[in-house]
Amino acid sequence: MAANHPPNHEHIDHEMLKMEVNLDDISGEVLGYLMDLLIESGANDVYYTPIFMKKNRPGTLLQLLCSQENLEKMKEILFTETTTLGVRYYPLSVHRLERRFRTVSIEWGTVTVKEGMYEGQVIQSSPEYEECKKIAKQYNIPLKKVYEQVWMQLKQ
Repeated sequence: MAANHPPNHEHIDHEMLKMEVNLDDISGEVLGYLMDLLIESGANDVYYTPIFMKKNRPGTLLQLLCSQENLEKMKEILFTETTTLGVRYYPLSVHRLERRFRTVSIEWGTVTVKEGMYEGQVIQSSPEYEECKKIAKQYNIPLKKVYEQVWMQLKQ
């Protein structure tokens, strides 16, 4: 987090790091575990992509975004939990939108909607998935129906 910026206000973090490793011989279960562990340990974002490595071996490119203060913890996890022998990392800046949360009432209850704001204007809206999923399961209705009702309420 950039200094002097509340977490939900639009700002630019100039002291972020992007870290990446090429992995081979790693299962989907381990990647899922690793993603959860990295997020729980302070990574801001984690994602992986199938790649082809030297000698045309299939592999996985794992990338993450973290603050400078979490660098050592992320390296420790990557070295101890994967087969990598090296970690690449480099600085980057991240422009973060202001975030605002509002509650929308629908037929089956309420759903929190996260709004992304750019220069004071709402440009993104996203219903909270876990809340929508809970309603869908509780009322045995398709998840898309929950989303449809949320979107209809947002348009009013």
